[in-house]
Amino acid sequence: MIRWWISALQFTELFVTSVVHLTYGFYIFSTALAGDLSQAVSDWFSKPNLENGLKGDDSKKTPSVDDLPPIVLVHGIFGFGKGRLGSLSYFAGAEKKDDRVLVPDLGSLTSIYDRARELFYYLKGGQVDYGEEHSKACGHSQFGRIYEKGHYPEWDEDHPIHFVGHSAGAQVARVLQQMLADKAFEGHENTSENWVLSITSLSGAFNGTTRTYLDGMQPEDGRSLKPICLLQLCRIGVIIYDWFDIPWLKNFYNFGFDHFNMSWKKVGIWGLIDCLLGNRGPFASGDWILPDLTIQGSIRLNSNIRTFPDTYYFSYATKRTRKIMGMTVPSGILGIHPLLFIRVLQMSQWRHPPDVMPPYKGYRDEDWWDNDGALNTISMTHPRFPVEHPSQFVVQDSDCKPLLPGIWYYKIVEGDHILFIVNRERAGTQFDLIYDSIFERCRKHAFRKNPTLPNHQVHH
Repeated sequence: MIRWWISALQFTELFVTSVVHLTYGFYIFSTALAGDLSQAVSDWFSKPNLENGLKGDDSKKTPSVDDLPPIVLVHGIFGFGKGRLGSLSYFAGAEKKDDRVLVPDLGSLTSIYDRARELFYYLKGGQVDYGEEHSKACGHSQFGRIYEKGHYPEWDEDHPIHFVGHSAGAQVARVLQQMLADKAFEGHENTSENWVLSITSLSGAFNGTTRTYLDGMQPEDGRSLKPICLLQLCRIGVIIYDWFDIPWLKNFYNFGFDHFNMSWKKVGIWGLIDCLLGNRGPFASGDWILPDLTIQGSIRLNSNIRTFPDTYYFSYATKRTRKIMGMTVPSGILGIHPLLFIRVLQMSQWRHPPDVMPPYKGYRDEDWWDNDGALNTISMTHPRFPVEHPSQFVVQDSDCKPLLPGIWYYKIVEGDHILFIVNRERAGTQFDLIYDSIFERCRKHAFRKNPTLPNHQVHH
C-alpha cells in the first residue's frame, strides 16, 4: 500500500512539473512570436524611415569602440543567442549596456564540448569542426555550420575576449579556454589560454547539480536516464522536433542537434524509431548537456580544466534558500519563479541514495542543500571537485580591488536561477546593479597590459 502511494505521488509530481515546464516554454515561444509580429507590423508602417535608421546605426561605430575587447554573453541550457526566438533577448537586454557585446547562438541542449567548439568558430570564422575522434565516438558529423566571417576574426593573444556565461555557459567558456591552451583547433596552432582576458559566471554550473537526479539522471553513473522521468519526456519531444525538421520552426528555435542528422529526410521512419528506442542520436551516445551537469560529469570535465594565472575570474552564485531551526527551506514563496519552486524545495531536502557510491570522497548531503532551483550554491562559487581552485569570497566590491588574475572571486546573491535572464522586470534594480558591475569590471579592472599612468610605477 505504501509503495502504491509513493508511486502515485511520483506520477503526480512528474505530471505537475511537466505541465509547468511546458506552459512556461509555450509562454516564452508565444511571447517571442507575438513580439515578432508586432515588430513586423510597425516596420511595415514605418518603411520610409528604415533607410535613415540603418545609417544611424552604422554611424555609431567609432574606431575606439572597435578597439574594445568584445564581451561575449554565453547562454545556458535551453538558451538561445541573437537571432533566435525573434527579438526576445536571453540576457533580457543586458547586451545593450555596452558598445561591444556579442550574443552567440549555441546549441541549447548540446554538450559543453560541442558548444565550446561552436563558440570558437562563431568568433574566429570558418566551418565548425567537432574533431574527428570525438565525432566518431559520439556518432555525429565531424563538421557543422559555416561562419563565412567570424564575429571577431582578429581574436588572438593581443586581441583577447571577456566571456560572461550564465549557468552551463560559464562552463562552456572554461572548456573553450582549455581547448585554446591545448591548441585543440586544427589550422589554428597559435591559440593559447591568453586569448581569454576574463570569465564571469552568473549562476555558473561548475560542479554539477543534484537537480539532474531529480529530473531523471541515474545517480549511479550520471549518464543514463530513469525509465520514467521529466528528461525522458524532454528527450522524446526533442527527437520528434528534430525529426520533423520544419525549417521556419528550426530557424526560430533550435536545440542544436543538426550535426546528429535526425531529420526525416536523412533517417526516415526507421531512424526515428531507432532514436526513440535509444539506439542512436545524442541521447544514446551521451553527447548532450545533462550528463555534463551531473556531479560525476562535472568532475570528469573539471579534471581536465585549469584556472590560468593571467585570466581574471569572477562568479555570482545564486541562492533561494535559508536555514530555519537547522532545516534548509525555500526563502519565501512569492520570490521564486513557479518553474523552480518545487525544485528549490526538493533540492533543499536532497538525499543521495544510500546504496549508491557518493560522487566524490568526503561528499555530504548538507553541503548541497542551498540552491537556486536549478543549481546548488556550492556548485556555483568556483570549481571545487575533484580539485579546489584558488578562490576568495567577496562581500563588498572593494574586497577585490585591485582585482588579481588566477583567483575565483565569488559573491553570493539572493535570487533564483533565472532572475537575471529573459525578464528584466523580475530582477528590478538588482538587474542593473549586477550587469553594470560585470561590464565595469571587464572595462576598467581586468587588464593584461596595465595602462601606465604618468608618475606611477607599474608593480609586478
